[in-house]
Amino acid sequence: MTSQFSYECLATDGAARRGRVVTAHGVIDTPAFMPVGTAATVKAMFPETVAATGAQIVLGNTYHLMLRPGAERIAKLGGVRKFMNWPGPVLTDSGGYQVMSLSKLRKMTEDGVTFQSHIDGSRHHLTPERSIEIQHLLDATITMAFDECTPFPAEKDAVAESMRMSMRWAKRSKDAYVTRPGYGLFGIVQGGIHADLRAESAAALQAIGFDGYAIGGLAVGEGQELMLATLDNTMGHMPANAPRYLMGVGKPLDIVGAVVRGCDMFDCVLPTRSGRTAQAFTRYGTLNLRNARHADDPRPLDETVDCPASRNYSRAYYHHLIRCDEVLGPMLLSWHNVAFYQQMMKELRAAITQGTLAAYAASFAADQARGHSDDAADDAGP
Repeated sequence: MTSQFSYECLATDGAARRGRVVTAHGVIDTPAFMPVGTAATVKAMFPETVAATGAQIVLGNTYHLMLRPGAERIAKLGGVRKFMNWPGPVLTDSGGYQVMSLSKLRKMTEDGVTFQSHIDGSRHHLTPERSIEIQHLLDATITMAFDECTPFPAEKDAVAESMRMSMRWAKRSKDAYVTRPGYGLFGIVQGGIHADLRAESAAALQAIGFDGYAIGGLAVGEGQELMLATLDNTMGHMPANAPRYLMGVGKPLDIVGAVVRGCDMFDCVLPTRSGRTAQAFTRYGTLNLRNARHADDPRPLDETVDCPASRNYSRAYYHHLIRCDEVLGPMLLSWHNVAFYQQMMKELRAAITQGTLAAYAASFAADQARGHSDDAADDAGP
């Protein structure tokens, strides 16, 4: 057990930061990508395989785990890390986004949210205090404050009302949180695409005081241009002595753009979800392995990625697995995609340390443009 949760910035390149987060359950080198293990599993991957890609932290979810198998049950079994056989840190999303996006019926008040489970229709009431309690029972290394993820688009007055309620919930989350050595609590900046509301939210959270600060309410349909513009207007209001977590992002070029602007931590279902739908991320664009053009292609997915799934199987074999509905296809593609993301984060950390981030970002974007996305016309490669 470490004596404290801490963040140290080791190098900068413009606004970008190469840092290190020290927790009770291990060190997180930043910028970092967290594979999503919503229901205490990174889908189609062994925990040992996730760790082998270089991932140091995974994400779990309060909403899903409270419904099944239940936070109290996981607590009795030793916490989520022991439950899923993951040795490193775990960050748990507070459940607010899932309540809004998945619940069959929900009613929100100042107290919290009453909702029906998307699984069986059972009724539940989730408040900031209960969300924090569940995350404590899960033994989350990093706990997220309970908030409302404001939908996009929305009128500015509605965005402001939602953000201010989330700030009141953030205070209640902090009050309910049990401080333990090496564990951290993150607040979540809201405010939609409005620079003044984002600044107000960031100031409110810093007045409360958190171990880290997340940026929520982006990657919800606003598009890359608006997302990056919102980051440009927000990052200057974020504290320099704490990690900054951009929630739910995302595509490789989105992550590179956010790192350039000073974000430290990321999560997204995209690597594993894409792996289950025959998509492979590569240095030279996204491959759709269902496409017939891969049927006779002996090349590996991406030789630049140090991963057996990336180097040891041909595109023709992947095409065969997908066409035959063999479960090995999604498993290998998920492994490759998570490894690709971890390789990208490793390269971003090195570029910041060497002061070459601008050149790296330009080269990465050019390489991505050489390829294709999904069913575009032609595969490109080295």
